[in-house]
Amino acid sequence: MSRRSYWGYEYFHQTTSYEVSSKASEYIRRQAAKGITLHPVAPKSNSRKICQSWWGISWCDNLERYADYSNRLERGRKYVRAGAVLDLEIAKGQVNALVQGSSSNPYRVSITIDPLSEARQAQILDISLTRVKNMEELLNGKFPEEMKTLFFSRDGLFPTPREIHFRCSCPDGAYMCKHVAAVMYGVGLRLDEDPLSFFVLRGLDATQFIAKALDNKVDGMLKNAEKKSKRIISDKDVESLFGAL
Repeated sequence: MSRRSYWGYEYFHQTTSYEVSSKASEYIRRQAAKGITLHPVAPKSNSRKICQSWWGISWCDNLERYADYSNRLERGRKYVRAGAVLDLEIAKGQVNALVQGSSSNPYRVSITIDPLSEARQAQILDISLTRVKNMEELLNGKFPEEMKTLFFSRDGLFPTPREIHFRCSCPDGAYMCKHVAAVMYGVGLRLDEDPLSFFVLRGLDATQFIAKALDNKVDGMLKNAEKKSKRIISDKDVESLFGAL
């Protein structure tokens, strides 16, 4: 929202999605001319849901269940649909982004997520060992419902509002401005593209989930191999069948 004047009277102008989209496209074009590559995120379809994969949808569902965020999420959805998130990078416990707003230059958004404690990581890993069979299952979100509760349960993998801290360079003094909300949805879109970036964000090694599960499976096979089968014929029985060798 910006202040404008008309015939000497001031009024507030509500920035439209078209204006945001146009400014975003122009900014990306200007940066490309300078040799600067941005990494924007935007929905790839006009469906009701912004994200399409289990990872992206679940991230957004988690956001929308918190009352702390409810009054700003709608504007954030409009902004991310308009292509306002010009650049978004995920690192360990950190999301940095550029978001187009009403001004010519975009705003800088920084989101920090508290790390999981070692005890919590170990607990989550232990529960996951017998649930994940391979990397394909993990990436597609095709694992048992019991494991999915790990993400949404108390002290689960999805962060709660008290674990999320954000800053935006815009003048909006709200607890969560629309630019931050757009980035939060942008994270979901990034998870659509690369589910493993969720583990990066939470400071977890995704391969541990797979490696531990495979180790357990191999260990189980070896233990079974060590057990003597009742179907194995003893040397004495062989002699009785075929005579002395």
